[in-house]
Amino acid sequence: MLAEVDAAADPAAAVLLARYFKLGPGEYGHGDRMIGVKLTTIRGILKPYLRAGLPLADLEQALTSPIHEHRLTILCLLADRATQALKPRTANPAELRALYEIYLRSTAYINNWDLVDCSAPQVVGGYLLDKPRDPLYVLVRSKSLWERRIALVATQYLINQGQTADTYKLSAEVLGDREDLIHKASGWMLREAGKRVDEAELRAFLDRYAGRMPRTMLRYAIERLDPDSRKHYLAVPRVAAGNR
Repeated sequence: MLAEVDAAADPAAAVLLARYFKLGPGEYGHGDRMIGVKLTTIRGILKPYLRAGLPLADLEQALTSPIHEHRLTILCLLADRATQALKPRTANPAELRALYEIYLRSTAYINNWDLVDCSAPQVVGGYLLDKPRDPLYVLVRSKSLWERRIALVATQYLINQGQTADTYKLSAEVLGDREDLIHKASGWMLREAGKRVDEAELRAFLDRYAGRMPRTMLRYAIERLDPDSRKHYLAVPRVAAGNR
């Protein structure tokens, strides 16, 4: 499977992707290696392997690859397997737990926003749907930018099931975070919670925290509100939120 990914490599695309995913010195993705395979191509390569039952031990080992697109391929596959394990007709609690445990052991290799976003909702959020959410609060207090993003983006699955409490609690935890990628993730999840579940809940959160929210988080969160509401929340006086 990964040999097929290698065969699709495009050096010119790799240069562009390295810029897009900030792999330069001092940037958040520095040290990663791109070979130039887009997600749409990876999803096409994956299709024959989705139901092949590839051994989880082999998939976990492959997550240590230095090549970004290898890890992206594996994480998309883990997300698909988690989705299948969550469906009533193909429910497999043991596999779901194994996928979740692999994921948490491998967070050092889930080190860019695309890797998090393609997998955290299904693997982490899906597993925790009917369980205590304590692991999300451990992750959101991590020094790792990517573990904090995993905690936030994992709640997308919970939101889709009508559960928003953790999205709001976790978003309150990161009000003082310095990382723009955390502001974006939190604002994105807040917007989804308001759009898909209850706009009144979102407004209540904004009424309490708008003045403390980083500007990017606030703009993402209010994106689906009416123009007058957006103007109102953007005009709320700023208050220091502290720093992580």
